[in-house]
Formats: sequence, C-alpha cells, structure tokens
Amino acid sequence: MAKRRNRKLSEEDKTLWAAVARTVTPVHPEPLNRPEPEKPTVRSKSKPKPAFHIQDFRVGQTATSQLPGSQLAPSVSERLASAPVQMDHGTHKKMVRGKLKPEGRIDLHGMTLAQAHPALTEFILNAHGAGKRLVLVITGKGKDRDDHGPIPIRRGILKHQVPNWLTMPPLGRVVLDMREAHLRHGGTGAYYVYLRRGR
Repeated sequence: MAKRRNRKLSEEDKTLWAAVARTVTPVHPEPLNRPEPEKPTVRSKSKPKPAFHIQDFRVGQTATSQLPGSQLAPSVSERLASAPVQMDHGTHKKMVRGKLKPEGRIDLHGMTLAQAHPALTEFILNAHGAGKRLVLVITGKGKDRDDHGPIPIRRGILKHQVPNWLTMPPLGRVVLDMREAHLRHGGTGAYYVYLRRGR
C-alpha cells in the first residue's frame, strides 16, 4: 500500500475553496473550537484527617495500637453477660452465683448439630410443659482445632449455636433468659436457661 503524501493546496485551489466557502451558510455561527470556561477551583480550608493514624515502629516491636476492624466480634460469653436481664434481678443474682439448683439438664456433648437441635427443642418444650423454670444445657467448651488459617475459628460449634436456637421459634417463646453457668454447674461449657411460667 502506497504511503499518502502530504499535499499543499495550490493558489488556484485556495481561490476556488474561498469562493465555495462564501456561498455556504454556517450551521454554527460561533466557532466550534471555543475554549471551555475554566471551572472555579474550590480550596478546602483544612485537609481531611485520616480515620486512623499508623505510628512509626521498629521490626520486632510489639504493636501499641489496634487498627479499626481488626477485632473479632464479641464472644458468646461477652454477648450474654452484656445482655439485659429479662428475669427477676434477685433470682438472676442467685442463678449466676450458682445458688439455684437446675430442675433438669440435658447434655449435648458429642452430638452433631443435626442431632442436638431436635434433642434441645424436645427437652426445653417438655421442661416448660412440666412447669420447670431453670434447666441446664451442657454444650461443652469445644475442641481445639489444628486449622491455623488466616481467619480465626472459634471453639465449640454447639456452644455458639445453642444460644441462637434458644432465641428462635419455637424455643424463643418459652425461654425468658439465658446465661453461662456457674463453675459448679459446668462454667463456660454450659448454659442456665430460665423458662417462662407455663400457662
């Protein structure tokens, strides 16, 4: 393919083009290549501050500050301890000190989630039907896992799942309150479940 050569208009071509251009009515009376108006620059009075400040450090030095979002969600123990008390405060104090004796207990140790859920549901509904108020649900603390991946995994699947089951239907309508058990009744591996009065 032959290259195009840049041709310049001859004087005759320029005269002819000027004659044609005089007979044409322009579509845009203003020139098309007008410069765009300058946008006013807004000067900020102060620079925005970063959400957090990373301090200088030396290799091997222990970090002194925590970055936002680096913490795990509160544990089940922390959530239950900070939950508002739904029962009589005097009874609640006795219960968390281990001074109340549970009227029934179920041990979910070693069960899978599929086995534990129906067993817990049946136990709680039967206890409520029998007029019991305080029952003990033993979940165990969970086993240590060998998985040391980047995402932390909490111990004890049942320990974390049972409080959810106790607040969802059908158990949520009969459970008034729940707390971790006192050491004499299993400590962090068990829950006190305080039931509503039967009708």
